[in-house]
Amino acid sequence: MRRLIVSNLMSLDGFFEGPDKDLSWHVVDDEFFAYAAEMLRSVDTLLFGRATYQLMAKYWPLAPKDEIADKMNSLAKIVFSKTLPKAEWCPARVVQGDAGGEVAKLKRQSGKDMVILGSGMLAADLLQRGLIDEYRVILNPVFLGGGTPLFKGIDHGLKLKLRETRLLRSGVVILYYQRE
Repeated sequence: MRRLIVSNLMSLDGFFEGPDKDLSWHVVDDEFFAYAAEMLRSVDTLLFGRATYQLMAKYWPLAPKDEIADKMNSLAKIVFSKTLPKAEWCPARVVQGDAGGEVAKLKRQSGKDMVILGSGMLAADLLQRGLIDEYRVILNPVFLGGGTPLFKGIDHGLKLKLRETRLLRSGVVILYYQRE
């Protein structure tokens, strides 16, 4: 059975986007890119909400060619949206129906793990449905004072077990959690 991983950057005060959806605070360096390449090698499907998909679709097809760009452009993408008619950044498909039902079906299929990048609303919805197997919080050494919380709208608790910690020279800490 496939696992679903959420891998998102977060500020020390709990935001994955700053005010006005600002992402300029993300600390990305060679060690971060090594993590990203390693993570992308371990998955075969990327899951996105509409807003994150559209942001990524503007960047990755034109990005300088390297292992990360090759993976981002070639991996299967599933976009959960009620408003997006079709996905242009292929290989991709749009799911307009029940995200939880679709993810449960995907998890029963054979294949590598799947990952949600960004897509905070999708991640929060699937968290509440018990469909996320691993949370990778990439904790950036910055306070934003406002923005979009990483898991906005969570209405019940969830106990997690810390499985691994990775400290990068930049001060970024990657925390690997799984459900207890």
